[in-house]
Amino acid sequence: MGVNKQTDVLNYIKSYFTENGNYPTLQQIANSIGLKSVSSVHTYIKGLLDTGELQRRGNSGYELTQDHGTNVAILGYIAAGSPIEAIEDITRAETVKVNNLPNTGDFYALRVKGDSMVEDGIDDGDVVIIRRQDTAQDGDVVVAIIDGNQATLKRLYREDKKKRFRLEPRNQSMLPFYRNEVEVRGIIWDIRKPKTPQSPNGINSLHTIDLFAGIGGIRLGFEQAGFTTVFANDFEKACKATYDLNFPEKRLVVEDITKINAEELPDFDFLVGGFPCQAFSIAGYRRGFEDEKGRGNLFFDIVRILESHKPTGFLLENVKNLKTHDGGRTFQVIEQTLNELGYSIKSKVLNSMDYGNVPQNRERIYIVGFKDPKKTERFEFPDPIKLVTSITDILEKDVDEKYYYNGKPLFDKLKNDVTEFGRVYQWRRQYVRENKKGVSPTLTANMGMGGHNVPIVKDHKGIRKLTPRECARIQGYPDSYQLPKIADSALYKQF
Repeated sequence: MGVNKQTDVLNYIKSYFTENGNYPTLQQIANSIGLKSVSSVHTYIKGLLDTGELQRRGNSGYELTQDHGTNVAILGYIAAGSPIEAIEDITRAETVKVNNLPNTGDFYALRVKGDSMVEDGIDDGDVVIIRRQDTAQDGDVVVAIIDGNQATLKRLYREDKKKRFRLEPRNQSMLPFYRNEVEVRGIIWDIRKPKTPQSPNGINSLHTIDLFAGIGGIRLGFEQAGFTTVFANDFEKACKATYDLNFPEKRLVVEDITKINAEELPDFDFLVGGFPCQAFSIAGYRRGFEDEKGRGNLFFDIVRILESHKPTGFLLENVKNLKTHDGGRTFQVIEQTLNELGYSIKSKVLNSMDYGNVPQNRERIYIVGFKDPKKTERFEFPDPIKLVTSITDILEKDVDEKYYYNGKPLFDKLKNDVTEFGRVYQWRRQYVRENKKGVSPTLTANMGMGGHNVPIVKDHKGIRKLTPRECARIQGYPDSYQLPKIADSALYKQF
């Protein structure tokens, strides 16, 4: 690392802060000192963080460490949800220490209640530092007073043609609201997060990001092991209702991963993700990196994020065919790329019915990597466990009539072949196939959506397909995992 350039970065940050009262973007730093690459600036920033000349601010920002901070009074709560009564209490003893406050300006702090601003990185329980002012630019996150004395935290926009203000949440499950009059009491200057959570064994929890998150299956396991999720992303909008219902403390960001700026992600220790498998699947067209929809190339977005943050390690999951695809050349590219980033890896194909005590024949490859080769050496995949859960163990007892084929056109094609309790069958367009192992075949995304892989069972009332809750159980989700009130077709696809 160039020491002179690192010093130039620090000096520019100091001078910019003195003049403007805030911090420059990485692009501004690059332009000011003649660097062509923003990623180079990111490297220098990390170096200054390591030496203590800068310190972390919020999830992924930085600030100078030249003073000991100023105590800012926390005056009460601010609603990131339905507006609440605005009360300022200057006698409150609670304060938050904030470094490098500008000499000009009046600052106060509020504790956040609600989750309407989660996609701006403002979560329930955070403390927001407010610069007191009565004006704001379009798009600023403001403390707004509406309807007399109701306070809310939202992005503010002026709609000149309609002569009104739009108060917009940053949570895709919530709608904006509109007012003819809004009083601005300040704009967000900084965010303070609660202290790092503790894991069950009492040590500071390692932070993970959950990519290609789906509805959080991998996250569920990691959090049971004591990890803390700091960011979650998927492209599928329908997953958000299910994900957010079960993980309200860090919700799903619905975004194309190719458009996510790696440098804006929060710091994390471990990356987890089941990256898209259709391009490599036996059931698909097996196009791999040549997939026309670009699904195979999304692996390189994982690489981009790993390269930017250099976490301790990762867990990646995909279909077993990844190992043998294109004569092994696809996996060779993956392994070589990860090695070039400085990670040593171990991989293994595991079947859920041998390792998760769930009655499903589901083979997947798991790739585990660590920066420290000694950790890779110590890591071992678990030993198999005996499958003691049967299909009958996971079946619901009182199933709605809509799941039964009795009296429906397909019934006549099923009735002579779907005959045994405790067996799982599939309708294969022209014939019925019984799963001879007595477990469910691999659940697929086209299940319940007119596809030919719908698992079918026979119970005391007749012949029917599996319910969404039964599919959840077959995938290892506990019954405490909540199902939102959305279309069954969406739930089937998610599970």
